[in-house]
Amino acid sequence: MTGANRIDAVFSQTRSRPAFIPYITCGYPSLEASRRLLHLLDANGAEVIELGVPYSDPLADGPVIQHAAQRALANGTRLKDVLSLAARGRSEGLKAGLILFSYINPLLQYGLPRLFQSLQEAGFDGLIVPDLPVEESGPVRQLADAHGIHLIPLVAPNSLPRLDGIVQAARGMIYCISSLGVTGVRRKFHSDLQVLLGTLRQRTTLPLVVGFGVSNHAQFQQLSAFCDGVVVGSALVREIGRHEAALLSDAAAEREQAEQQIAAFVRQLIGGENVGDVLQSISESDIDKNINRSY
Repeated sequence: MTGANRIDAVFSQTRSRPAFIPYITCGYPSLEASRRLLHLLDANGAEVIELGVPYSDPLADGPVIQHAAQRALANGTRLKDVLSLAARGRSEGLKAGLILFSYINPLLQYGLPRLFQSLQEAGFDGLIVPDLPVEESGPVRQLADAHGIHLIPLVAPNSLPRLDGIVQAARGMIYCISSLGVTGVRRKFHSDLQVLLGTLRQRTTLPLVVGFGVSNHAQFQQLSAFCDGVVVGSALVREIGRHEAALLSDAAAEREQAEQQIAAFVRQLIGGENVGDVLQSISESDIDKNINRSY
């Protein structure tokens, strides 16, 4: 990565809505499908994209992402493949900010100094490690800072006693968990979420993004009054799963139809557009036009 961090650039702009931050499990349903989904999301409103590294024991994730991780691991997807996927996306013109979402073990196995060099070279902007307590994050944060990568903390509604340390260590943005427990689609958010966001506003000028449970336009709009960005993970991964067979099809028409449906889901979620109208405006060329055909 060269120049300013893309996450900083996203949140420095005046916005009419929160930044849309989708999450995908890389390698689900395949690495090639993930590559095309990156460009689809980039072309349909994603300002920052989280790339999930599949892991065998994802303690923070619910059944949808656990299933996706199992399938991706069965496909042979590892951290090195996620790094290569991001680098290829950048070479093909991917504009959105990129955040690596990984548990700590794959990072330690890869080697932390090597990891941050690879993150920088691949064009990443941020890193989220859900099982790395902020109290133990110092060495990782030092490496991240040295390579221009934001180490982004997770903050839950029950984190109030630890907020000072979290805010001091935070870089780029703060990821506020909307509900206690694992990721997954929810009908309502934790009652203390607004208290958490309000308290954070008093202590930091960093952007506040909310994730865990956002699955529809009404929830996206509900959160827009309180936060700077919204993360959508399980709902998007579930939508991808609905089209798994088509995304893996050898028939271009089947893949195109599946991608149109996923793009329609995304645009309806962030903009409340009628799905039928969205589908009429999308074609496979909307994805392909941003991809450099040098590969």
